[in-house]
Amino acid sequence: MQTLRILFADAIASDRLQPLTDQGIECVVEATLGAEDLPAAIAGYDGLVVRSTKVLADTIQAADKLQFIVRAGAGVDNIDSDAASAAGIFVCNVPGRNAVAVAELTMGLLLASDRKIADNTSDLRNGVWQKGLYSKAEGILGKTLGIIGLGEIGLEVAKRAKAFGVTVIAVRKDGRSPSVQQRIRSIGIRMVDTTDELLSESDIVSLHVPKSPSTTAMVDADFLAKMKPSAVLLNTSRGEVIDEDALLDALNNGLRAGLDVYAGEPKTKDGSFDSPIASHPNVVGTHHIGASTEQAQQSVADGTVETVQAFVKGAPVNVVNMNNAPRGDANLIVKHLDRVGVLAGIFALLRADDVNVQEMENQLFSGDNGAAVATIHVSRTPSDSTLESLTELDHVLNVSVTHA
Repeated sequence: MQTLRILFADAIASDRLQPLTDQGIECVVEATLGAEDLPAAIAGYDGLVVRSTKVLADTIQAADKLQFIVRAGAGVDNIDSDAASAAGIFVCNVPGRNAVAVAELTMGLLLASDRKIADNTSDLRNGVWQKGLYSKAEGILGKTLGIIGLGEIGLEVAKRAKAFGVTVIAVRKDGRSPSVQQRIRSIGIRMVDTTDELLSESDIVSLHVPKSPSTTAMVDADFLAKMKPSAVLLNTSRGEVIDEDALLDALNNGLRAGLDVYAGEPKTKDGSFDSPIASHPNVVGTHHIGASTEQAQQSVADGTVETVQAFVKGAPVNVVNMNNAPRGDANLIVKHLDRVGVLAGIFALLRADDVNVQEMENQLFSGDNGAAVATIHVSRTPSDSTLESLTELDHVLNVSVTHA
């Protein structure tokens, strides 16, 4: 049997990979590989795991065996998902594993902004005592925090803010799962109807959205103008969601901000960074370290291993580049005995009728009777003659059609 080979293009603790190597999977860690190095390195690998390294179209085009890409984290904006989709490659993420770490930093930025902790520390290290200046904090008890992006991180921020006596609000949204709605109720988040309403009420606005065309520069001059003049803006998501020219104007007019991310931030771990935003006196900033705790990294590594194991079992999880909407105009439901060649016979008849299979699922019934049911989403309803031929196939028990 051919050994599955996986390339890890970012650092991961070797002991976390033990469950994979125990399964006979070859794990190669090349943490120094960059986006420009991957095309020459990807040949022969079935899987690719990255954290911050970019996976561009040229890497996907150079791959000869690649079946899946795992982003060891939530956001997948560093992966060309369109190119992966065109090549039939799964793109999976590992959501929620670093949510607590990012939420902790978010609260730290809020407290540091209110109490001017960074300036306090700087003065003390320089032998300056200014108790009078630094005794003028407002405090956050009773303030209102508006969360934009109520995913795992947003919910963890809400839990911690409530513990500080802060009122938490978010925008009402259709489509949230029952479990998320239950968490919203249990935390005590008050829902409002619009973003404008959230901005007008909030003393603190915290951003927890992925980078996408709809979120890029969403925090623009109009957005900032709707915030309270004394408000604090927190961003631990992506720097690109903020129009930094507009933010600079707002900072010059009294807005405060706690930022972990910036547009155009350095791609290397060390170097120089000339940013009028990061160096602004009204900004408390950190170096894009929201997920960088030992606890979070261990949890993400474990989640990455679980994601790979799910793929090996034939049941990929957290796939972000699959079309989850129902496909096809009709559903063909075929109950049959679980015998070799039954599905092949079904597909041959559909092909002869020029009926395309969009999606399908074949499930076995419990018990020892060996029966199964194939639910096949097809491009159109098969002809009457094809349906009759399907019912006449050996080992087919019943055929029915429903419409999407």
